[in-house]
Amino acid sequence: MSQTLSPGATIGILGGGQLGRMLALSAAPLGLNCHVYCPDETSPAFDVCSQFTCASYEDADALDMFAASVDVVTYEFENVPDATAAQLSAQVEVYPDPSILSITQDRVTEKQFLEKIGVDIAPWAKVDSLEDLRASVEKIGRPAILKTRRFGYDGKGQTTIGPDDDLQEAYEAIGAAPAVLEAMVSLECEVSLIGARTHSGAFKAFDVAENLHENHILKTSTVPADIPPSLQVEAFEMGRKIADAFDYVGVLGVELFVTGTGGDVQLLVNEIAPRVHNSGHWTQDACTVSQFEQHIRAIAGWPLGDTARHSDVVMTNLLGDEIETWADLAPEPATSIHIYGKAEARPGRKMGHVNVLSRL
Repeated sequence: MSQTLSPGATIGILGGGQLGRMLALSAAPLGLNCHVYCPDETSPAFDVCSQFTCASYEDADALDMFAASVDVVTYEFENVPDATAAQLSAQVEVYPDPSILSITQDRVTEKQFLEKIGVDIAPWAKVDSLEDLRASVEKIGRPAILKTRRFGYDGKGQTTIGPDDDLQEAYEAIGAAPAVLEAMVSLECEVSLIGARTHSGAFKAFDVAENLHENHILKTSTVPADIPPSLQVEAFEMGRKIADAFDYVGVLGVELFVTGTGGDVQLLVNEIAPRVHNSGHWTQDACTVSQFEQHIRAIAGWPLGDTARHSDVVMTNLLGDEIETWADLAPEPATSIHIYGKAEARPGRKMGHVNVLSRL
């Protein structure tokens, strides 16, 4: 960024979900306005921003007007259409750079990128046909996980292939779409690193979180993670290596597998999220500067904030009708409630979260 944005500037956010909502809420105390662009008229971020546009991501005129009204653009989800990102980046700075989206939107290009920069990942193979799947299973073995190359999240677009599972049925279960086959590694736990990088290359990261999933959806993130200090350092260096290789600006999430036992413990990168991440929500209440403020600082050209943790914390997602427990949670000690304002509580839908703190 050629200059630092001053209070009063406007940040454009593509996407109006809970991440966009929390970005806007974090920009406001810094004196920065947010203009949210999303095609969903019920977007929860619309409730907390200074301006919003409800239009299609393919609406060229609306995108031009949006670009003219903001000083920088970011996004809360990685599946921004290529044409949308290209049109905006021709008129205004977009962070993280849209070229990063083209890599992380596709599991094949993401894995190729990670291998190229020397980051460890699980064995995998590209699958473009049923014949490819059969050959890949012969190479990688069972059990394995078959995932669509694009648009998969929270367990969508993937299926496990066990010792006796029929390969054709597995391929049809993901819609016979272009895919990757990943070896199922022996897991000690799953962790994640939330890091941030500025245009000048400064990098900071929060403590590693240990994550538990239910039905492929993140349920809890616990900090500190129950891993050796050496793995904390290794995760930090992995995050910095990835961010530097991308020439990244903003916050990114790195999902990691902890494999092996004893002296053979190893970290493998599972996925990269080029945005603020669900497993970083604990930073809202356990740190002076949250992942959301950190992202705003980075894309606005501000110095990064302090990532030190002042409390241990467990973040729990409120899924579906669990949001109705808010009244029971409200009086609990050291508990902070974050409700997203979504109109409908569907099963498995992220409706809010709570952070339960214990002082260090």
